[in-house]
Amino acid sequence: MATASAAATDGIVLDPKRDRLVIIASSLGTVFEWYDFFVYGTLAALLGNYFFPSDNEGAALLKSLAAFGVGFGVRPLGAIVFGHFGDLVGRKYTFLATITLMGVATALVGVLPTYAEIGIWAPILLLVLRIMQGLALGGEYGGAAIYVAEHAPPGKRGFYTSFIQASVVGGFLLSIAVVLGVTAIVGKEDFVAWGWRIPFLFSLLLLAISLYIRLKLKESPIFAAMKSAGTTSKNPVMDSIREPGNLRPILIAMIGVAAGLTVIWYTAQFQTLYFLQQAARVDQTSAQILLGIAACISAPLFVLAGWLSDKVGRKPLMVVGYGLTLIFLFPLFHLIADAANPALAKASERAPVTVANASCSYNPFASGKQESECAQVLDFFTKKGVGYTKLPGEGRTTVAVGGTLVEGLNPEALQEALRDAGYPGSVDPATGKWDLRADPEARDDLMILFGCVMLGLLSAMTYGPVAAILVEMFPARIRYTSLSVPYHIGTGYFGGFLPFVAQYIVVTTGDVFGGLWYTFAVVAVALVVTVFFLPETRHRDITK
Repeated sequence: MATASAAATDGIVLDPKRDRLVIIASSLGTVFEWYDFFVYGTLAALLGNYFFPSDNEGAALLKSLAAFGVGFGVRPLGAIVFGHFGDLVGRKYTFLATITLMGVATALVGVLPTYAEIGIWAPILLLVLRIMQGLALGGEYGGAAIYVAEHAPPGKRGFYTSFIQASVVGGFLLSIAVVLGVTAIVGKEDFVAWGWRIPFLFSLLLLAISLYIRLKLKESPIFAAMKSAGTTSKNPVMDSIREPGNLRPILIAMIGVAAGLTVIWYTAQFQTLYFLQQAARVDQTSAQILLGIAACISAPLFVLAGWLSDKVGRKPLMVVGYGLTLIFLFPLFHLIADAANPALAKASERAPVTVANASCSYNPFASGKQESECAQVLDFFTKKGVGYTKLPGEGRTTVAVGGTLVEGLNPEALQEALRDAGYPGSVDPATGKWDLRADPEARDDLMILFGCVMLGLLSAMTYGPVAAILVEMFPARIRYTSLSVPYHIGTGYFGGFLPFVAQYIVVTTGDVFGGLWYTFAVVAVALVVTVFFLPETRHRDITK
């Protein structure tokens, strides 16, 4: 069965040629599956206009991001369902099923009628497809991570499984590359009109490639040995609960590992993308290109982190990554803001916007006109992407742009005050309205890339070794279920709703950096749990 170089260690037969196929097949499949999931996130703002139409662009984006979060919300259910079959039937056939479900659901988004065509059924059907994607992804990651880890020789599990983590970045990168490529081919106007469907339909080709590669694989040697010996679990879900001492590592994995690393990853990817577009007012194409280049540079760092975790341990890398995130999160985003739109950064510092009123209730979900004059003023600044500070006041709403005072809602006067204060902008030819715009010639792309790559490094330190950690934390016979459920609860609820929560904080507080406090709080809790409760696992025998 094995080549001359093959050897047996801890019950695992090692075969370099086979192991390369295992890593390539699992990683490519993960790239394709995460592509399917991320392409929605990349096009969230555009999809909001088609499936959640509103006069308020911010409300449409929030609803679209909420639908994005729904896919994450059902991932724990997918983890239970597919985890059950992964421990009962096998690793290989389970993640064949997950990738098929994901590919079909994604392709169907590409043919889905819009709200203008079928009304309320459009967002309902979109949510159904997002649920299907979430269920599939709930089973995919655990299967791929376990399959690779159970083929890896001791001392190399971190390195082997790190390719799974890097391939998640690859999925994000591929989604951006396809969107940009299709836009370049059909043109921006046609892409907005109908070309956005092509990236979703493209998933059918990716599905065919994934199935072809994964069908060449054999079952995990550890699972095959358990099945031959008759020691597989008959009821993996209940056994995961009843296994003595198993609930503690499940909770640690959920809060200390999954939740912490996920909010860092999504902050480094999606939150940075939205920040560049919404807060720094960089055009969508430029923002996507910059994030794509940063992802290319960052991807090898995940493999490096996995390799390093085999040398120094999993826990030290996680602790350092969490600690550095708490220190550098806000400074890195300030650096990106200053580099992306220096004129806006200087104007915001020189002439901050304050809105004074005794009582002001702003509804970011309002589809029409805000009820109060104060809320209408806040809506004006939110749509322009201008940060503001709310202050108590009496009588009519009063706006201060630096030393210039404007009373009540007066769009022309407010725009003039912003222009006079040096806020960069131009008249949108499509609407005839003045909006903030970043000057491409003043933008420092190298500094933006530096900030994004540094965020990618923080993500790599905490995400690179995670597959090895999770595999090593749980017994082989209930590993698929025990790993998948806490991972997808942590990533699904803490990470999946991060874009929505962060954007909600921004539009309700007026602080363009306010959404980062969500990431900061989750990482702080994860750091405490990791320091005091996460064991070091790199020397554990995973065959038992």
